Amino acid sequence: MKFNSRRSNVLSTRGTVATSQPLAAEAGANILRKGGTAADAAVAAAAVLNVVEPMSTGIGGDVFALYYQASDKKMYALNSSGRAPQKADPEQLINMGYDKIPPTSPFSVSIPGAVMGWDEIVNKFGKLDLKTIIEPAYDYASNGFPVSEVIADGWKSSTSKIKEDPNYPEFLNPDAPKFGSIKKLPNLANSLKLIMDNGVDGFYKSDIATKISSHIQKLGGWIEKSDIENHKADWVEPINTNYRGHTVWQCPPNTWGLVVLMALNIYEGFSKSEIGDPTKELHLKIETIKAAFSDGLFNITDFDVTKNVLPNLLSDEYAKNKREQINHNKAISYEPTIRVDSNNTVYITTADKYGNACSFINSLYMGFGSGIVVPKTGIALQNRGAGFSLDKNHPNYLAPNKRPFHTLIPGMVTKNGELKYSYGVMGGMQQAQGHFQVLSNLIDKNLTPQEALNEPRFSVVPWDDDEKDQKKDSVLLESIFDTKVLSQIKNYGHNIIINDPSPMFGGGQVIEINGKMMIAGSEPRKDGQAVGL
Repeated sequence: MKFNSRRSNVLSTRGTVATSQPLAAEAGANILRKGGTAADAAVAAAAVLNVVEPMSTGIGGDVFALYYQASDKKMYALNSSGRAPQKADPEQLINMGYDKIPPTSPFSVSIPGAVMGWDEIVNKFGKLDLKTIIEPAYDYASNGFPVSEVIADGWKSSTSKIKEDPNYPEFLNPDAPKFGSIKKLPNLANSLKLIMDNGVDGFYKSDIATKISSHIQKLGGWIEKSDIENHKADWVEPINTNYRGHTVWQCPPNTWGLVVLMALNIYEGFSKSEIGDPTKELHLKIETIKAAFSDGLFNITDFDVTKNVLPNLLSDEYAKNKREQINHNKAISYEPTIRVDSNNTVYITTADKYGNACSFINSLYMGFGSGIVVPKTGIALQNRGAGFSLDKNHPNYLAPNKRPFHTLIPGMVTKNGELKYSYGVMGGMQQAQGHFQVLSNLIDKNLTPQEALNEPRFSVVPWDDDEKDQKKDSVLLESIFDTKVLSQIKNYGHNIIINDPSPMFGGGQVIEINGKMMIAGSEPRKDGQAVGL
């Protein structure tokens, strides 16, 4: 994919939506036109993305969100990620010979939290009812939608894993839909209708819950209907750090937004002279992410566990220690210095005329999640449970009712108490490093949202990827970096792999708030767009 796209910033004073597919962005904008809030618009866009980008997101997945309420100038954080089933048994998997949870197995399926998350944020901050908000998605699923370009490619690349009942094919018939074709998802439409008619109970206490649990048990998994009925979303205290006069906000663990804050704390300590040269800047940013990964990837899991090390990981002393380990002229490896004792997603950002904003992420994790599609429902089930460890000494060790390590991270930035940015960068392990790079573009380089998203990115591989023949600490660089930088960075000893720009480098959306003006940018590596009223 050659990077020759040019997009302009989208400006509005009445409301803005930015996400990875135009139909979803427009659905959110229409909700704003009806008087809905940023929360209503985010859920409407997420519901449509479930239909038009089903390999990335859906009601079989999870939700995290940050919400800025203008009336009280307060930041709220929502965690509606699923937990492991009550009967989850790591010993069973170990005895079966597994050293990690297979990502396409029924054991990888954690309880879907998305619908509960939709309901929670709309009830707390919305002005419209869930039926009105979901209706555009239902219409596209029932009557069909045109398949867009990047999504068609993603759909095709994810199809080998889909385990569909041949009597009820939903996503393959028999192949993935092509760019420009019209696709209907009738089983998913019926599931959405149950939620429209019965609210959150239409998912968690209905025939849907029965079908999910029965199908997983048939495949040998642990989920029971009571696991689904007992799921709850949690309003949690957001975490933050100060970066060059800006307060950067993230959801707390079990999501790894913590890594973004750790990286910013480390990087802020470098002087302007140290990062003045573009190649040196790139080297130090790569090493900063690697240093933050070393502790973040080990320690982040269910909040009840990670809370014990959270103050240390966000401390100035920790950042100083990690920064001093970084060699300014050579790539090195980093080991965890703090230990606990014992790539497909969608991102949406919205802002409304009331001054509120929502940073919202909804995901199945890998393409079509576990690949398990529940018969007669059109629901692809996530595989977040594959994020658990089967090492008894690891803080992320699988346990009943425990939440796993999550890559999902919505982000926001305030300055002097006022909202400055609502942003996110989806893309599995790219998310934290994508956040870090886009934030630096916005704050350090004072770029506009679209300019910040257009900038070239790197992607550190945090562990060996045998499938792609990539070694730990390999660094993927986009070919649109300056040729001098691409040549010089190799002198630092990095294992460099150069690729053309693509969604593998993340899919970002940004809204900047400048008084009453909203300035939005949308990821040029994806199909989406920003829409302003």
